[in-house]
Amino acid sequence: MTGADAFTTPQLREIATGLEFPEGPIAMPDGSTLVVEIRCGKLTRVGADGSVDVVADLGGGPNGAARGPDGAIYVANNGGFAWSEIGGVMWPFDRERMTNQPPDFVGGWIDRVDLDTGTHTVLCREYDGYPFCGPNDLVFDREGGFWFTDFGKQRPRDADRGSLYYVTPDGTEVRRAAFGLWGPNGVGLSPDGDRVYVAESMTGRVLAWDLAGPGVAREPRTVVEATKGHFDSLAVEANGNVVVAAIGDGLCIVKPDGSGHEYVPLPDAMTTNLCFTGNDLKTARVTLSGSGRLVELDWPRPGLPLAF
Repeated sequence: MTGADAFTTPQLREIATGLEFPEGPIAMPDGSTLVVEIRCGKLTRVGADGSVDVVADLGGGPNGAARGPDGAIYVANNGGFAWSEIGGVMWPFDRERMTNQPPDFVGGWIDRVDLDTGTHTVLCREYDGYPFCGPNDLVFDREGGFWFTDFGKQRPRDADRGSLYYVTPDGTEVRRAAFGLWGPNGVGLSPDGDRVYVAESMTGRVLAWDLAGPGVAREPRTVVEATKGHFDSLAVEANGNVVVAAIGDGLCIVKPDGSGHEYVPLPDAMTTNLCFTGNDLKTARVTLSGSGRLVELDWPRPGLPLAF
């Protein structure tokens, strides 16, 4: 990207530190930010003053989160990770056993959390009799249904092929829109809501499906962009750009027509997710999971308002 679209890296403002592998940021109306802490299994509120308060102890590995039409928070729970400390940083992978699946793993699920009480219930944990292996991220559409990715788990000699799912607005039906993906991670919708994006971790690709209606993805999928890196979660700008957390590289801004991408370097090898906030949605709040921080930075363009 060049010219008016080029990004000048601004200064980071640290909001909170000491978080246990934060992810899934949600900017709240009162200026606070909800994040999940994957390693300790919690949904946490970070105040504008940097205060940190636990909303709910969910267990497993809460990974991505989104606010639903009922005001509750919905959390994609991967069921837990195995961990290793490498260079003073905790990584969601057991390097000695060569797996990210913990010994007591029984599957993943989707949680619904009541913000007022902290109570949480499991909305779903399987599709067609097959348990979810690692729900990762989710996004609501305007109709009140939501898309979510199932990343799966890796073991010493094999790995799950991931999926993209849709849960209907009444929460009673889970539809599988795509299968056989290599580490589907971040998920987002285009400004018109007629396209769903998925960041594929293992290939460094952004995939897209045009939608025939709520929860109905058309094949074939489109490879919007392919990189040499590894992708995590994503957010979408109001102009349609897809901003992907890129492991080892910071943030990657991808043009929706596939005409190019640009990296914004950040000081954490495990930059995992972001959300937009502020009156003009031109502030990005970013989870730097390796160092356990939530930071924010000025963004040159507004983010896309979320459905709820």
